[in-house]
Amino acid sequence: MKKEAGVYARIVDAKKSKRPLLAVLIDPGKTPVQEIIRLAILSKEFPVDFFFVGGSLADVEQLENCISALNEIQTVPVVIFPGNEMQLDPAADALLLLSLISGRNAELLIGKHVTAAQQLEASGLEIIPTGYMLIDSGRLTSVAYMSHTLPVPRDKNDIAESTALAGQLLGMKLIYLEAGSGAELPVPPGMIKAVKNRIDIPLIVGGGIDSERKFKAALDAGADLIVIGNVLESRPEMLEIFSEVCRNYPKTLSS
Repeated sequence: MKKEAGVYARIVDAKKSKRPLLAVLIDPGKTPVQEIIRLAILSKEFPVDFFFVGGSLADVEQLENCISALNEIQTVPVVIFPGNEMQLDPAADALLLLSLISGRNAELLIGKHVTAAQQLEASGLEIIPTGYMLIDSGRLTSVAYMSHTLPVPRDKNDIAESTALAGQLLGMKLIYLEAGSGAELPVPPGMIKAVKNRIDIPLIVGGGIDSERKFKAALDAGADLIVIGNVLESRPEMLEIFSEVCRNYPKTLSS
């Protein structure tokens, strides 16, 4: 069953009220159905705001099975985080229309979007234009390899600021700073803060956040929505910690 519409409105409202949001990222190409079900059940006990679904190599059937499993168990909005133009399912609630603005690969700036445009319009999904920025994480990540693009250097806040601002001026509704799946290092808090102070639209941060300390650091720096993925594969108990921090922020801030 489809959930209440308005994923972007929820993000904007939370930003206005300074309430941080939490999303769990699931790669249907890598995550067994049993694991998806376990995360869906866990999210009922330790609330999250969104499930992001997608991955570099996931096929349409895997995507549909993942979304179906989530929808059968929980009522959290499911947002497609597409790894390619084929990852589309009307059973989701929204889709992040990613433009890889940190790179110079024309296919990921506009080419794939043209291919998918008519299907996206016909899908009935809430489409959210998103400026997607890869940030150096200390290692070559899958998304950097698959996209044939270089990430923004970790010490170049000025490049990150200007890139994010360009995305906003181009009409993007969200900016997503991504260290990448399995990142060695998360997006630096200083870069998050610099970008946050430059843009007016909501800021998403993901990749390499595998501890409460790193999670709080991203929130303190200004992330409006944090995406958690790989850490839950080996330490599902971390969902309770991340959920509690979000629900109680800023009361949980370190002294």
